[in-house]
Amino acid sequence: MNTIGLDAKKSKVIAGSLNELLANYMVFYQNTRGFHWNIKGNMFFELHVKFEELYNNLLLKIDEIAERILTLGAVPLHTFDDYTGISKIKAAKNISDGEKAVKHILGAFNVLIEQQRALAKLTAEADDEGTNALVTDYLREQEKLVWMYSAFISK
Repeated sequence: MNTIGLDAKKSKVIAGSLNELLANYMVFYQNTRGFHWNIKGNMFFELHVKFEELYNNLLLKIDEIAERILTLGAVPLHTFDDYTGISKIKAAKNISDGEKAVKHILGAFNVLIEQQRALAKLTAEADDEGTNALVTDYLREQEKLVWMYSAFISK
């Protein structure tokens, strides 16, 4: 058992999955900062604010994920080489078009949602309620954001 009463081997596997999740969040965060900085066009004011809300939200989640990894007794990844090496979300460069940025955001949410659903199953099997609650809270919130961003670009 680890220091919080969970199976140490299962916790190690969960921490590995959380590190993969952390890498995806970090690349998504940086992409969103870029969208915020570079957005142009007639939706500038609305999207500039929305992207800032999103990257601030992602930053909070990044910290929570890293702290959960530490709670499980592992070390969070912390270099961009680590992140880009395992992230399924790829860097989005020089995007100033609002619709294109929102499509990237939706793609990133799809990656996160898929990964978090798998992680929720893994944590439920390991009786890791702390990690499970974390990722299922993220899922609920992000499913709603997918609906909202999808509505924004629907024609």
